[in-house]
Amino acid sequence: MVTRRLRPEMPPQKIKSSKKGHKLTKAQRARQQQEEEERKLREEEEARLLAERQEQERIEREKKLKEIRRLELKDEERREGELEELHHLLQENQNKVAQWKSNSAETAKWERYMRCDGAPDPTEQRHINTFISLWRDDPEVNVTQVLRQCNCALQLTEELEVLLEEVSDPQEAEKFQESFVNLQEIIQLKHNLAAEEILKAANKNMNPETENMQTEIADDNVTLSLWANLRKRKRFKGFHFEKAGLGFELPESLAVKDIAVRILHTRYDHLSVLARMTHKATAHTPTCSSIGRSKEGLGGVASSVLEEKESLKGEVGESDEVQSIHGSEGEKSSESLGSSKNTPGSLESRRSHILTQMEMIGADSDLTGSQFTKMGCDEEVDLMKYTPLGGVFYYGVFHLPPQAHLINHWEIREIVDSGLKVFPYHPEGSSSDDGEASNSPHVGVSVTLPDWVLFLKTPKVALWDAAGTRWVGGVKDFTYEEAEAKVSFRMPSFQPFVLMQETYANLPFQSWELRPLSNNSAMFSIRGALLPLSITVQDNLCMLQSDQERGLAHILGKWMSRSALQRAMVKAGINIFVNQHTDRYVSTCRKDPDTELAAYEQMALLASACAFSWSRWNTKCGDEGLVMQVCEHLSPTPVPEGLWSLYLLGARRAQRLEMTEQSEAFSVDHHPGSEFHSTFIHMLRDRMSPDGAARTRGAGYQFVEVVQSLLCSTRPLRFSS
Repeated sequence: MVTRRLRPEMPPQKIKSSKKGHKLTKAQRARQQQEEEERKLREEEEARLLAERQEQERIEREKKLKEIRRLELKDEERREGELEELHHLLQENQNKVAQWKSNSAETAKWERYMRCDGAPDPTEQRHINTFISLWRDDPEVNVTQVLRQCNCALQLTEELEVLLEEVSDPQEAEKFQESFVNLQEIIQLKHNLAAEEILKAANKNMNPETENMQTEIADDNVTLSLWANLRKRKRFKGFHFEKAGLGFELPESLAVKDIAVRILHTRYDHLSVLARMTHKATAHTPTCSSIGRSKEGLGGVASSVLEEKESLKGEVGESDEVQSIHGSEGEKSSESLGSSKNTPGSLESRRSHILTQMEMIGADSDLTGSQFTKMGCDEEVDLMKYTPLGGVFYYGVFHLPPQAHLINHWEIREIVDSGLKVFPYHPEGSSSDDGEASNSPHVGVSVTLPDWVLFLKTPKVALWDAAGTRWVGGVKDFTYEEAEAKVSFRMPSFQPFVLMQETYANLPFQSWELRPLSNNSAMFSIRGALLPLSITVQDNLCMLQSDQERGLAHILGKWMSRSALQRAMVKAGINIFVNQHTDRYVSTCRKDPDTELAAYEQMALLASACAFSWSRWNTKCGDEGLVMQVCEHLSPTPVPEGLWSLYLLGARRAQRLEMTEQSEAFSVDHHPGSEFHSTFIHMLRDRMSPDGAARTRGAGYQFVEVVQSLLCSTRPLRFSS
C-alpha cells in the first residue's frame, strides 16, 4: 500500500500574497521612486556641503599660513634687535652679580681676618698643617674642651666642603682633599682620646643600679654614649641610651669580657665625603660638585643644564640660534704636605697618600674587606641614588682601659700608651685571624631617628667598609616602626653605619608655580612626588615653607642664601635639586637644554610681575619645545584660574597658544591676534601692563640671580611629570 505525504494547506490569503509577491503596487513604486530621489538629493547636498567645508578649510588654512608667514617675516625683521636686547639685559645682570660675589668674597675674607680667633684660613694649606700639628701636641683630653676644639675643626671642614664643590683646578682640589682628610684624622683621634679618658675612670662612675658604667655627653655636633662592662654578667642582653635614642644588644660571648662600647653619633657625615673622594681619586677626575659649580655666564648653578647640553649634542643636535648668548703623625703629615709640588708625579703621590689616610678613618671595626665579602656585604651603595641622612653612627667595641685601684690610700693604675684598642669580634660567616670559622651572632642595634631629618620613605641601612672606603649593605632582621620613628636591625659587627634615603624620592614634580609677591619678591611652589613645599625669595635670600614640621623645624621660616638653603634641605632629607646624573634615576620627558636654560633666564627677569606654572602639555609637545602657563600677576594673592594663558617656547621663537589647559588635544596654533617673538621676554611684554613693565624694569640683579639659580638647580620644566 502506497502512502502519500500531503502538503499542508496554506490559508487562502497567504496563497494569494505569494503569487503576487514579485509585483509592486503603483503606490509602492511611487514611494520607492520618491525615496530614491530624496536619497540622491541628500547625497548631493552632503557632497556640496563637504566641498564647501573643504574649500572653507582650504581658505582658512591658506589664510592661516599666510598669517603665519607674515608673523614669521615680522619676527625675522626684529629678531636681531630682540636677541641683542636680551643679551644686554643678561650681561648687565651677570656683571653686577659677578661684582657682588667678588665684593662678598673680599668682605668674608676681611671678616675672617678680623675675627682673630686663631682659626686658620682653609685655603692656605700650610696654615691648616700648623693648626693640626699644634692641636696634635695639645695634651688636653677633657671631653668638654675636646669637643669645643673639634667644633672649631668642624667649621674648617665645612668650609673645605664648600671649596671642594666650587674648585675647578684638580691640583687645588687635591690640596683641599688632603686638608679635609687630615682634619678628619685628628678629629677622630681627639674623640678617641676623650673617650679613653672617661673609660679609664669607669669604676669610679659605676651606676649602682646596673653595676656598670654608662654616660651620655652631647653638644651641637656630636653625641657620645659610653658603656663599660664592669659587672660581666653572662645574661646581660644590652643597653639603651635614653637621651641619645640609641641601643645595642651585646652578644653573649662579649658579656663576660673586659670591654667598653662607644657609640658616637655625629650630625655631620664625613665618611660619605671620603667615599666620593675615593671614587673620584681612583677615577683620576677632579673633585668638584655637579650642583652649584660656578660656570662663567651661567648665573652660578646652570652647570647641570650645560653639562646635559654637552652630553646631548649628538642626540638632540645643536640649535642654529639660541635665545640667550652665553658668553699618620702630625710632623710626618706636615712634611708630606709641605713637600708637595704642582707636578703630575706629586699629584699622584698626594692622591695615594690621601687614599691611605682614608682607609684609617672610621675603622672602628677589625673587619677586613675580604671578611665583608664573605659575609655578603660586598654590594656597594650608589651614593648618587641614595643620600645618607641623620649623620653617622659609629658603633665600636674596645678593650676596657686598665682601671685605677686604691691600695693604702694610693691610687694605682697601669699606664698604657696604645690608646683605645678595638676588641676583635668576628661575626658569623667570617673567619678569625687564625683562619677558623666564627659562629658569633650579629650585633643588635636600635636607633631612634633624629628629629632634624625627614625620611619620606623607609630608611635603608648602609655599613662602612673602611678598607674599601665605601658604604655597603649587609644588615639582617631590619624593622621600621614609623609611628615611633625607630629602626632596629642586626649587623655583622660593631662598626659605623648610616641611614639612607633615595636621593630623588620627591621627584618627578607633580606640578610647580612661580608667582610674584611684590617688588623683588616671589614664591616658588612645588608639589613633589611625596611632599609639597614652597620657597619664598626676597632679594638675595630664600625661606622654606611647608606644612610638614617634623624634621624641618630647624630650617622652616628662616632666611638664608640659596646655596645655604639647598645644603640645609638636602641635609634634612627634602631634596628637590638635580644634576647631570638625575635622569638616570628619574624618568621624565627630555628637553633641549639650550631652550630650557634660556627659559629660566628670562623667567627670572620677569618674575617680579609674571606668574609661571606647570602645564600638562609640556610632556606632549616634543623634545624641542616647552609649554607653560603664564599670566601677569601683580598681587600677592594666588592666581585666579581664568587668568592663565599657554605659551610655547622653541629654539627660534616663542608664541602664545590658542588652546587652553583644558583642551582635548595638543595644538601649536597660535592665539588669534598674537604675534611671534624671538625671545620669551618680548613675547610676554606684548600683553604686559605699564605697571607690570615698570616692575620688571626695577627688578634687582640679586633677586634675578637667586630666582634663576633656583630654577636652574631644580629644572621644573625638565623634571615634572
